[in-house]
Amino acid sequence: MLAALAIALAAGVVATAKQSGDHPRGFTNQLASARLATAQYATDLDKAKADGYQIITRDIPNMGWHFMNPKVQDFDVRRPPILVYEKTGPTTWQLAALEWVFPKKPAKPPFPSARYGSFPAACHYADGTFVPQASQDRCAKTAPDTGAAFTFWHPDLVTLHVWLWYPNPDGFFASTNPLVKPFNGE
Repeated sequence: MLAALAIALAAGVVATAKQSGDHPRGFTNQLASARLATAQYATDLDKAKADGYQIITRDIPNMGWHFMNPKVQDFDVRRPPILVYEKTGPTTWQLAALEWVFPKKPAKPPFPSARYGSFPAACHYADGTFVPQASQDRCAKTAPDTGAAFTFWHPDLVTLHVWLWYPNPDGFFASTNPLVKPFNGE
């Protein structure tokens, strides 16, 4: 039954992308593949965590909570390194977007018409707290406000969001989404 639901949802993505007329057939196939592969996480953050996704940011307004799987390295449309969730209630979560990050803008976009964002160099902590910082040696061993343990640092990054699980009037690749504003601060 879950497989049938995932196929139906993927078909909806393909139909939506085809209606827009701005994207070639290969793009709709990529979206369908990504949606089928991530359907298991759509409303099941615990499943994502069990599969290795760990919090890297708390709620970023008009974007969401970011969970990264550090084992996912290269671009694979079926295995995004970052899942972006909206906290829709005290214990409920909805997958909203998939995200890939790159050290520099790819010479060949992984998706046609891809639009990129950016994320500054930052220290990340176990509770999702992050502090922009130019170098790792400037990262505190614990988060300044929460005391959470330091987990990793990264340099400036190029980001690629794909709003595959939540509609975005600004487009599939927009960094932020005005429709998730009701979930800010949840």
